[in-house]
Amino acid sequence: MRPAAGEASAQRPTRIGFLQVPNYSAIAFSTAIEPLRMANQLAGVALYDWSVITLDGDPVAASNGLAVTPDADIRSAGALDMLFVCGGTGIRDCCDRRLLAWLRSLAERHVELGAICTGTYLLAHANLLKGYRCTIHWENISSIDEEHRFPDTVFTSELFVIDRDRYTCAGGIAPLDLMLNVIGRQKSPSIAEAICEEFIHERIRNVSDIQRVPLRVHLGTSQPKLVEAVSLMEANMEEPLSLRDLARLVNVSRRQLERLFKKHLNCVPTRYYLELRLSRARQFLLQTQLSIIDVSLACGFSSPPHFSKCYHDFFGYPPSRERRSRAGGESSAAATATPARARNQRRKASTP
Repeated sequence: MRPAAGEASAQRPTRIGFLQVPNYSAIAFSTAIEPLRMANQLAGVALYDWSVITLDGDPVAASNGLAVTPDADIRSAGALDMLFVCGGTGIRDCCDRRLLAWLRSLAERHVELGAICTGTYLLAHANLLKGYRCTIHWENISSIDEEHRFPDTVFTSELFVIDRDRYTCAGGIAPLDLMLNVIGRQKSPSIAEAICEEFIHERIRNVSDIQRVPLRVHLGTSQPKLVEAVSLMEANMEEPLSLRDLARLVNVSRRQLERLFKKHLNCVPTRYYLELRLSRARQFLLQTQLSIIDVSLACGFSSPPHFSKCYHDFFGYPPSRERRSRAGGESSAAATATPARARNQRRKASTP
């Protein structure tokens, strides 16, 4: 259903800036801008003006290597009503003091601030999220919680969060839903609904939606015991539960639990648990300053040598290399990890 002509406000367009930092997520950036374009098209008037901003006015490459020509640098960005920080991989390397100072100056001028994907980290690092609820891409939440770096900020796993004058969302296509909610609030709900239809988007998701696709969606509603077991694993990384305790908490026999994992996940429970812990460890190595010893303890390994062996067996290289790749810009050896992972996949069913 298209909105009636003139339904939206005829006031001046809302001016939105998109600050791109190196390795920003191209898909997240695109899904943030496109709803604004379509809002203008459907309303028949300019509801929004937007501009692309970089630190020095030079193009920066997205994580996929593409770059767009910016409209301004931070000194010539002009008056803004809202600004969104577009983040992606390697966000911790983008904490330029000039950039952080500029963000704080915008807050002082009461510009509404938002973040896309990992851009939330820059707002938090600039002390602009104290006392706020916010969200960030799910891969970063656990490492931020582990570091306790922003104790006055509440990070949630919601798809997006609107808390007063702060707008944060996860990556991927989550910015589409954030912007649809913003447009609905600022301009007209019917325009937001019409954009949803134009983009063949099933529905406008809201703040009650979470980021990760839950396991129950993949398995359906017929395996509640398996979903419960995996949830317990994810909640008990630092002190892993024994298979016996896990079965007891789920109220099934150990043998029945093993059959559920084998049938629906093609994996024994102990192996699945180990992979969850190793994946969490990799997030910590890439996203935090925690030592390898602290990472091993945080992920439930009895000793650093045991952790290193398990890590090497699964990824094909030791955790020390992972840490060096983060520090030195070395590619993350995805190709190297693939053969090791394939070998492990073949061993899963027979792992005791």
